[in-house]
Amino acid sequence: MVTAIFPAAGQSKRMQSSTNKNFLEIDDQPILIHTLLKFSKSDKIEKLIVAAAVDEVKIVEEMLAEVEGLKPFQIVEGGSERQYSIANALKFLPDNCDVVLVHDAARPLISVETIEEVIAAARIYGCAIAAVPEKNTIKVIDDDGFVVDTPPRATLVSVQTPQGFKRDIIVKAYEQAERDNFLGTDDSSLVERLGYKVKIVKSDYKNIKITTPEDILIAEAFLRSDH
Repeated sequence: MVTAIFPAAGQSKRMQSSTNKNFLEIDDQPILIHTLLKFSKSDKIEKLIVAAAVDEVKIVEEMLAEVEGLKPFQIVEGGSERQYSIANALKFLPDNCDVVLVHDAARPLISVETIEEVIAAARIYGCAIAAVPEKNTIKVIDDDGFVVDTPPRATLVSVQTPQGFKRDIIVKAYEQAERDNFLGTDDSSLVERLGYKVKIVKSDYKNIKITTPEDILIAEAFLRSDH
């Protein structure tokens, strides 16, 4: 059984909005609903867990109550950091769950194909993440702002979500991070530090994370092109 976790408790500071960005609408529907419906289209997914801000749990429950086509879902309290939200959501995994996906609630343009490819890779390799080849030249700089290295672009990827893991691996990684007071930049960073190899699953550039007002326009353009 596969359970998908969606951290949705962020403060959306870069969106320049007083409203949680996951509640903003694209194509006349909240971003969060777009995302959850996409995962609900996969036969591989059996449960959805949304980690919402403490004062928004009821709002999300009411928002999703009337949505048709959603897989069974549960709303849990999120934390002050993305990692804390996911850590709490992991406590609510069904007993028969063997693979866990974590996906940014603000990535509504994910394809079902990528979702299922990440699940398949996670079952084989234990850990798998969606990513795309990096299109930009990346520079490594020192503390004074001077370039110290230019990594070969062919070795770089831009990481997305979903990120998928066998249940025991992701739970172990989160428990160790809590013991070490370690705060990672994504879920795979928590398992990498324990020595696990993470398989890259090639995604597509449409799978953007909606972070700024400009991203809303881009997402709407992608949605129109898909109709």
